[in-house]
Amino acid sequence: MSKRLVAPSILSADFNRLGQDIEMINNSEADYIHCDVMDGVFVPNISFGIPIIQHVYKIASKPLDVHLMIVNPDQYVETFKEAGASILTVHYEACTHLHRTISKIKSTGMKASVCLNPHTPVHSLEDIIGDLDMVLLMSVNPGFGGQKFIENTYDKVRKVRQLIDAKNPQCLIEIDGGVNYDTGKKLIEAGADVLVAGSFVFGSSSPTETISKLKLV
Repeated sequence: MSKRLVAPSILSADFNRLGQDIEMINNSEADYIHCDVMDGVFVPNISFGIPIIQHVYKIASKPLDVHLMIVNPDQYVETFKEAGASILTVHYEACTHLHRTISKIKSTGMKASVCLNPHTPVHSLEDIIGDLDMVLLMSVNPGFGGQKFIENTYDKVRKVRQLIDAKNPQCLIEIDGGVNYDTGKKLIEAGADVLVAGSFVFGSSSPTETISKLKLV
């Protein structure tokens, strides 16, 4: 059964009042704080890095779910652990030696997660799924918030759920991109556990209420 967890993405927060937005998440029913780190190389956008993660960690009461959309993530694993990450996600497409990267993440005490871009097939995870704490599926092309949801994601979730149930039942499935009440409900029904929501949460009139409702879809 799906866990029904919610991870608001601070990529869509108001950085003029980031502290207040983090406190909002602290006081909400959210489970994680999702932090999208982009380098402008692996994805066509630059977001934020270590200083922001450190700032968020100082005031956060929820675990930091850090998603690295960067090249050469291996060289920054310890740095993000020191900055406060509890979960570290790397992209399958960015890791030449994925098993080594996952082992490095887990050796620091962080939970290890692998992300697949929309075009990357689920079978790519077959030989690593047993070592993972979470799989993140991109339901939009990575790099920008507010994109249209890719419908094929539902089928990918079902395929990952089958793989996880067979080889690593404790592993979570997280979805990032285009999440709202409608897509969220269908994703949970397909087998997803964690819904990342950025613009849908921070663009709503009541973010805390939106988070609560997402946990009930």
